[in-house]
Amino acid sequence: MFGLLPRLDLVADLRRQARELRASRARIVAAADAERRRIERDLHDGAQQHLISLSVRLLMAAKLAGQDPELARLLEQLGAEVSDTAREVRGLAHGIYPPLLRANGLPDALVAAASHSTLPARVQAGSLGRYPADVEAAVYFCCLEAMQNACKHAGERATIRLRLREEAGTLTFEVTDDGAGFDAAARSPGAGLLNMADRLGAFGGHLRVDSAAGQGTRISGTVPVPERADQASPKTSAMACAVAALLPQASSCAMSVQAST
Repeated sequence: MFGLLPRLDLVADLRRQARELRASRARIVAAADAERRRIERDLHDGAQQHLISLSVRLLMAAKLAGQDPELARLLEQLGAEVSDTAREVRGLAHGIYPPLLRANGLPDALVAAASHSTLPARVQAGSLGRYPADVEAAVYFCCLEAMQNACKHAGERATIRLRLREEAGTLTFEVTDDGAGFDAAARSPGAGLLNMADRLGAFGGHLRVDSAAGQGTRISGTVPVPERADQASPKTSAMACAVAALLPQASSCAMSVQAST
């Protein structure tokens, strides 16, 4: 009886350390996403607005320089180049942290992302609500990475399907393509997959990769969502998700790779 007490203490200590580790990972991910949002706001409110203002002033100057056709053409060209740069800055800002994700949530943001895919892509999201901002960011960027991987490796004739659903307190996504596939058992996960696993793992989630040569690829992930944003603000910290997911178990590995049969 007394010999079990040290073991119980050891188990309790390991669980405590696991909780602290996962909470630390969640804080790191949350801080990175907060920085993404800050950079997006700075680009939108700062550089982009200055470029738009400069473009307008150049076009006005071109009209005032009507008696000097060469100068007018130069000013018009400069105005067009500044406008193009403003569009590039806007695209960069949206890639860093899309305002649509912050404003409308996952379904609208992912539909917009799919519309820019180089392969035909469709999104099935049903009637999902809002979730803590950190969880939404984790799922969004995992789906985006999975779609980009499909565009790079699935082949030009492939198509992509993205599904999102919530069941029993778990938010699940699947990004499936019908392209070339690969031998998942023989290939080590790349940096992109590891980053996805880390993002989900910070909130108690898991990533799974299923693929086989000639049979396409499916990347799926799960993350616990004990609190919906229709009950709390989407800016609520996702730390509660990370802590709740630790009980009664804790795991340091959040990714599994399976070869399809």
